[in-house]
Amino acid sequence: MTNRFQFIEDHHRAWGVKRLCAVLEVARSSFYKWRAGREARAARERADAALAERIRAVHAEWDGTYGRPRITAELRDDGERVNHKRVGRVMRKFGIAGLRLRKRQVTTVPEPSATRDLSPSGGHL
Repeated sequence: MTNRFQFIEDHHRAWGVKRLCAVLEVARSSFYKWRAGREARAARERADAALAERIRAVHAEWDGTYGRPRITAELRDDGERVNHKRVGRVMRKFGIAGLRLRKRQVTTVPEPSATRDLSPSGGHL
């Protein structure tokens, strides 16, 4: 959706917002709300970049072994007010990953002959 809004922003002088929104099937109010949030998005990008640098520092300090939970704990110990979900999002965005030592263990293996009946009656008559 952001690409549509950016396209409207880039071409609104030539074609007009109303026409572009109609062609792209976007509500004008949505476009104007997106436009109004530009500064907030830019501020969030800058804050995320600054957080990514702090995350990289903690990550490097522990030789790349710390993941989201431990990095969040370290940042909080340093006085940073940060949520583990935000730390995870920033880590994914900037390609920072902790060390995974174990493979995921499969505990349940379905029987191949026991297929589920997905009919509306559930297999009952």
